[in-house]
Amino acid sequence: MNARINQLYTYMDQHALDAVLVNMPKHVYYLTGFSSDPHERFLGLIIPRQAEPFLLVPALDLEAAQAASDVKLIYTHTDTDNPYEVLKKHLPAGIQTLGLEKGYLTVSRYEALSEAIGATRYADIDEPLREMRVIKTADEIVRMKHAVRIIEDVLRAGIAQVKPGVTEIELVAELEYQMKKLGASGPSFSTMVLAGEKSAMPHGEPGARAIRSGELLLFDLGVYADGYASDITRTFAVGDISEEQAKIYDTVLQGNLRAIAATRPGVTLASLDQAAREHITAAGYGEYFMHRLGHGLGLDVHEYPSVHGQNQELLRSGMVFTIEPGIYVPAVGGVRIEDDVLVTDSGVEVLTSFPKELTVIG
Repeated sequence: MNARINQLYTYMDQHALDAVLVNMPKHVYYLTGFSSDPHERFLGLIIPRQAEPFLLVPALDLEAAQAASDVKLIYTHTDTDNPYEVLKKHLPAGIQTLGLEKGYLTVSRYEALSEAIGATRYADIDEPLREMRVIKTADEIVRMKHAVRIIEDVLRAGIAQVKPGVTEIELVAELEYQMKKLGASGPSFSTMVLAGEKSAMPHGEPGARAIRSGELLLFDLGVYADGYASDITRTFAVGDISEEQAKIYDTVLQGNLRAIAATRPGVTLASLDQAAREHITAAGYGEYFMHRLGHGLGLDVHEYPSVHGQNQELLRSGMVFTIEPGIYVPAVGGVRIEDDVLVTDSGVEVLTSFPKELTVIG
């Protein structure tokens, strides 16, 4: 944790920042080890350039912060305090340039902060935080592998409940029960189970639709465990499916495998998307693959980088992201196959291991 804060001190020196204020709870956790959902209350890690960093937390979180945080200087505010005035009291005098997470801070909070602090310049610190987060440490990878193991066990338990007549939302309830039972803190996003024609909706909403034989059934789910996210999608056949549905499945699978095979340090993120998309397009389904290939994964289930056909950034060892091509044909059904992958020094490690061959369930 202290190494991460030291990187921010270096950034402050290089960019002449007098202090940095970190408000996003996940970034506070990333930098200090203290995890909290402050709701509407103020939470901040303050790193003055020439002084010791400190936390400002709601008074009801003091004990938890003291137990978890690597930053030992902790101040509090009550529900009747103005937290910005409390912050001003503890800041060194003469703060003129303050670093902020501009992508996170709301306008109203910025205005309250500006009125209290009175700095002359507010700089964006999203870039150094993003650059730290995009390369995962060995500890982060261990945590992510743990989250992957949990979600794959959850999926195994869930598909055992599939039979004609059970509804999508009943399967969602079973899956989310299993998440907590198997040790996750909760889902990393809204669990998705989509049957039949609804599987052709990339972001469909599970409901009372009953599972029927002869259709595709798509599961997209993930968990948070030890602070980190997993994300997996698998699509199954319920009984016998049509030749076209089987062709769609095989086309997506080959796109998934081609993108994984192309993953290694030094190639562009765009080339991975192209590896999958070119195969899907050649098979005649290009118009039905309407989203990017994948997204970064870590503290958030969707984070930097974005794996799409225009991103010319080069892959680096330690990046973790999803590879999830899909084909969605209205009235026929949809298939998405999603894996979590780690870029290694020599190539790629696929963190998800759940089988991908077309499997009949129910």
